[in-house]
Amino acid sequence: QVQLVESGGGLVQPGGSPRLSCAASGIAFSLYLLGWYRQAPGKSRELVAVITSGGTTNYADSVKGRFTISRENAKNTVYLQMNSLKPEDTAVYSCHAQTGSAYYWGQGTQVTVSS
Repeated sequence: QVQLVESGGGLVQPGGSPRLSCAASGIAFSLYLLGWYRQAPGKSRELVAVITSGGTTNYADSVKGRFTISRENAKNTVYLQMNSLKPEDTAVYSCHAQTGSAYYWGQGTQVTVSS
């Protein structure tokens, strides 16, 4: 059974630097394209960052220079380091794993940026 389990969310002050983690099981993790998405209240889900099996990364313009996606294949885990958080970063963050026609989602973790 495939599982993606996110952790690391919560209430963060503006300017904070939390790190999200997504631990995967049941998949050949190193072969997968991995991504972080977010959905804010009343808005559509948007792509935040992706990392290929080879380690190439890409970011949404809104987070470029502030967020860093990385993967640790030995631990079947993908990370999202978030720096200089703003209130508009408040959302449910979900990880995504895809290879070919197979794709999986985590359940999401809430990140609320507020003082």
